[in-house]
Amino acid sequence: MTDDDVAAVAALAEPARRELVRILTAEGSPLGRDELAERTGLSRATAAFHLEKLVDAGVLVAEFRHRGDKRGPGSGRPAKFYSLAHDELVASVPPRRYDLAGELLAVAVERSDGTGLPVRECLLAVAAEQGAARSDPSRPVAETLDGLGYDPVDDDAGGYVLANCPFHRLSSRHTDVICSANAAFVSALSAGASDGRQAWLEPLAGGCCVRVGAADARAER
Repeated sequence: MTDDDVAAVAALAEPARRELVRILTAEGSPLGRDELAERTGLSRATAAFHLEKLVDAGVLVAEFRHRGDKRGPGSGRPAKFYSLAHDELVASVPPRRYDLAGELLAVAVERSDGTGLPVRECLLAVAAEQGAARSDPSRPVAETLDGLGYDPVDDDAGGYVLANCPFHRLSSRHTDVICSANAAFVSALSAGASDGRQAWLEPLAGGCCVRVGAADARAER
């Protein structure tokens, strides 16, 4: 989680703020302060206080607009309207990346439909391609893995165990498919890093199914 994510989650600890966000989510369009106060049963001043806290935390955005279609002289002062800053707020500890898993699976299915190749074969290819694309040749692999939520920990043997599985729920239910794709992804990502690592399947209890070592570590094993 980033500092911004933490601030957003902290702002939502207050029940009144969660209710304001719930209403705006259900509405799907900006609402004014007065209407939000009425719907929540809060006073206008209290609603304004919580709304501004949500804006400060980056959960909501505010804009001034006129009510209705009237513009120009006689239209009155514009009112403040609030809307969600993002389509969704995802926060998990430890971090999960189901968005990435969903992207890999969706692209694999599309490729399978277009080529007639088995979905699993396409998934492994897509995972490797995405791993290579996300690899940074100017950074060591541990930095890139950490940014993706894998939580790499030095294994005192020149490699890393990955203490967190970003796809935990999926891998626990569909182990063979998800772990194979994960290994292909991490292998390609590791190979393209500045320190050129190898990766392979080696499940860690409570952690990730993939192990990262030195370029020749697997051969030595």
